[in-house]
Amino acid sequence: MIELAHPWLLLLLPLPLLMRLLPPYRESRDSVKVPFFDRLVSLSHIRPETGAMILRRNRLQKALVSLMWLALVVAACKPQWVGAPIEQQKSGRDLMIAVDLSGSMEEQDFTLPDGSAVDRLEAVKYVLAELAHQRPSDRLGLIVFGSAAYLQAPFTDDHAVWSSLLAQTEIGMAGQSTVFGDAIGLAIKLFIEGDSDNRVLIILTDGNDTGSTVPPVDAAKVAATHDIRIHTIAVGDPAAVGEEALDLKTLARVAELTGGQDFQALDRDQLEQVYSAIAALEPAQYETVSFRPRQSLHWVPVGIAVCLYWLFHSWNALRTWRSGRRDHAL
Repeated sequence: MIELAHPWLLLLLPLPLLMRLLPPYRESRDSVKVPFFDRLVSLSHIRPETGAMILRRNRLQKALVSLMWLALVVAACKPQWVGAPIEQQKSGRDLMIAVDLSGSMEEQDFTLPDGSAVDRLEAVKYVLAELAHQRPSDRLGLIVFGSAAYLQAPFTDDHAVWSSLLAQTEIGMAGQSTVFGDAIGLAIKLFIEGDSDNRVLIILTDGNDTGSTVPPVDAAKVAATHDIRIHTIAVGDPAAVGEEALDLKTLARVAELTGGQDFQALDRDQLEQVYSAIAALEPAQYETVSFRPRQSLHWVPVGIAVCLYWLFHSWNALRTWRSGRRDHAL
């Protein structure tokens, strides 16, 4: 299918007709008087005339000029070949994962399927890798927090890269404390900068907040105003005390304020069940984007105009050359 990008330029087509309203071009020439004028006229077979003479094009010239003007106007309209619609599916949700890297995450109270005991962070990595594999339609991001919150991976469709960046995280690399209120604040900033309308934050922590710039509950209230849903997962021991104690009340309040849910995961099986529950709460979403490929064809009418111009002048040059040879032969 061919379309014109600027069809209004077709209004230029009748412009040459206005040229007829203009007076003809006049040019003054010097004349020469000769005593043998009558003989010159008889030899040249030209009838003498007086006054101005208007040069007129023959029919071929008129047709070629009209076709060239039409070709140039059509080229200015920028004809395009429009292909069939192509539909693509892109991520429908921004899913940010915030992982606690405080020192208490090195507690080895989780087991892998092969029976080996691992620390809490390794168990989290194992289950998150499965989560990334099961959610191909989501753009994933990763925040790590301890004494401060840091962006480890911005939102991306490349889950292999995301999983690689997750695997590089280590306990204590963000500090020994737990400031998940700041992690919420950083996630809010990243969500605002994104373009998705479906925003979900999953926070995994095994301790209570120990001095965030913005308290977790206040940060959750801000998140709710930006339609950010937060699911909280407590992966520590509920019986722990001190800085390692779980503030289950605060985690539940953060989830409640944003329309999310709070979970507890005391072992790997429970952690997997938590992600299954979140998958049910946040089903995969897709956004369909449709576009039609376009290829400019403006060069076709330009090429036609150039070819017509070249053919006309080549034909005239050939006729002049042949006429010259014939006169020379005579």
